[in-house]
Amino acid sequence: MSEGLLGKAATMEIPISSNGDAGSLPEDDSLEQDLQQVMVSGPNLNETSIVSGGYGGTAEGIIPTSAIKGSTLHQPHASATPGGEELVRGIAVEKFDIVKKWGINTYKCTKQLLSERFGRGSRTVDLELEAQIELLRETKRRYEGILQLARGLTAHLYSLVQTQHALGDAFADLSQKSPELQEEFGYNAETQKLLCKNGETLLGAVNFFVSSINTLVNKTMEDTLMTVKQYETARLEYDAYRTDLEELSLAPRDASSLCRLDSAQSHFQSHKEKYERLRADVAIKLKFLEENKVKVMHKQLLLFHNAISAYFAGNQQQLEQSLKQFNIKLRPPGAEKPSWLEEQ
Repeated sequence: MSEGLLGKAATMEIPISSNGDAGSLPEDDSLEQDLQQVMVSGPNLNETSIVSGGYGGTAEGIIPTSAIKGSTLHQPHASATPGGEELVRGIAVEKFDIVKKWGINTYKCTKQLLSERFGRGSRTVDLELEAQIELLRETKRRYEGILQLARGLTAHLYSLVQTQHALGDAFADLSQKSPELQEEFGYNAETQKLLCKNGETLLGAVNFFVSSINTLVNKTMEDTLMTVKQYETARLEYDAYRTDLEELSLAPRDASSLCRLDSAQSHFQSHKEKYERLRADVAIKLKFLEENKVKVMHKQLLLFHNAISAYFAGNQQQLEQSLKQFNIKLRPPGAEKPSWLEEQ
């Protein structure tokens, strides 16, 4: 990823105080949620592959687990299928290795998480990036509020339009059956029909507004936050293996400890690269999201303002022009869903 983006971020290790406070950094709601996040991705034993000649053989002998039928795994006599015993042993060993690696990783991450929470460790923090992430979460909460209110407005407008339509029909019917009030019922019927038409046009604009905000909030922003969750998990793993490496570096040196130190260094480097890659991904997605948000909201807020203003001013021409400006077509009378509009 771009070194410029990474270079701009002020990444540092922040020691956790005795009460678990990391300064002004936002904490998650509960320790339980964080522990659930650590445990959520268990080992996938369905994607195991084994070596036909036994565990640790050459790559040419790899057989997918999915290709092994139940009859092979439950063969009563290994001699009935040549190599069957080695096959089963290979599956068991490899799956055990997967579970073992997952268990070690989960233990280290849980230990790091508890250490951070109870003030006995440190965490790596990119102050600029985490401020942007928190701003995104707050923005999403506010936009969700706007979306809920806009949906409420749509429901009220729809109800109003239906009432005006029914009232117009009632006035028109009475104008035919009440000769002495025919004119009065007649122009009231025409007024309600006009209001109904304008209401349908406004409803089309508001529906378009709601659809666009929904896409921005529940697809675009949510996609970025999914990458943020991956980044936060990678940060925890990185700090867990960093702490492990630091502890091993302080231990007495012998042949066994040197071997463990080399292994820890390798794992640390791998998680460091993953953390830095995801940090860069988040920074890029946040940048593009901000640009897209401004572009989308500029268009939608202009549409919403123009349509609402024209409707309550009784300016039918300007109201219809607002929909044409943003390429919105109303649903033809009697047409099936979707909604009251379609995007061109």
